[in-house]
Amino acid sequence: MPEITATDAARNFADLLDAIEHRGEHFTIVRRERAVAHLEPIDRGRGGDIKDLLRRHRPDPEWANDLEEVRELLEIEDRA
Repeated sequence: MPEITATDAARNFADLLDAIEHRGEHFTIVRRERAVAHLEPIDRGRGGDIKDLLRRHRPDPEWANDLEEVRELLEIEDRA
């Protein structure tokens, strides 16, 4: 992941966003020689990979029963 200084990121923010949005690039923002942030495409954070994984691996029917049994053991706290 290429590093870019915070100053250069601020000066070229529109170009950074274009690189991220259109080319899927990733950047590490550095301030005072220390990495402080990562910029990357948001589609990695929307759960698409997890959804695909769950579609490929359907839950075991017994798991739903186990979950229901655990839920019955929970006590609801009244916060009124």
